[in-house]
Amino acid sequence: MNQRSAVAVLGLGAMGHAFAANLLKNGFVTSGWNRTSARGEDLQSAGLRLAETPEQAVKEADVVISMLANAEITEEVLQKTLSGLKQGAILVQMGTIGVEATEKLLATLHEKRPDVIFLDAPVSGTKAPAENAQILVLASGDREKAQAVEPVFAAISKGVKWLGAAGAASRMKLVVNAWLISMVQGLAESTQMAEEFGFTPDEFWDVLDGGPLAVPYAKAKLGMIKEGSYEPQMHLTWALKDARLALAAAKESRLPGLTTIAELWQQAVDAGYGEKDLSVIYRYLQENR
Repeated sequence: MNQRSAVAVLGLGAMGHAFAANLLKNGFVTSGWNRTSARGEDLQSAGLRLAETPEQAVKEADVVISMLANAEITEEVLQKTLSGLKQGAILVQMGTIGVEATEKLLATLHEKRPDVIFLDAPVSGTKAPAENAQILVLASGDREKAQAVEPVFAAISKGVKWLGAAGAASRMKLVVNAWLISMVQGLAESTQMAEEFGFTPDEFWDVLDGGPLAVPYAKAKLGMIKEGSYEPQMHLTWALKDARLALAAAKESRLPGLTTIAELWQQAVDAGYGEKDLSVIYRYLQENR
């Protein structure tokens, strides 16, 4: 497979749109589909073949990327496209759909399309890194059979971590997001306490800066808190979804902190904060003392 191979992107939300844009920049023949077709119209001038149905999008694709909102939508869309996939196509599931849904998808493919090469490949990164091809792909599956996907990953990411058999990447993604969610909650609480004690977010960061706790992601979220602007890089509602997936998958781990955060974030989503960036939990805490 060369850089002119055909790639289909199913789901043109923030992440899928960025993937399609970067694939086009790198010379890939790219088709795309989204339930709301307007999401891809701005890429048509760059060469995106905007399909009316997912079946149409995958018809000639050598590589199919699925980046859909949740497990239910992913299953629904992929069920529609399975019979239309090219012989030996590579199907790359990149959304965070959890362990159970990934295993179900694996079983379906084994039964209905054993010729299709399946990669479980969620990503670490949000909207801005995706737009700049700076996400990290967490990939699992038969790497040897899927070597042809390497140029695709190179076009949309800064690197790939291969983690073993398909399913492993979805497990690691839940580990990573559980840590991220816990970090954002801790940052929101610590910032609130700092302000009570008379310190600004800038002063809080100045103490962290240069030391082992100076995580760039935390700096970005502190900037959002300082400005009071929560343009979503990762929606609170999607972060809550990931917390729920992690809690459901971790059968033997004791996770009281994540459980409490999920309950609190559900309250925030119910109160109307769900479409903001997950760092908006700071504002929710401030407004609901």
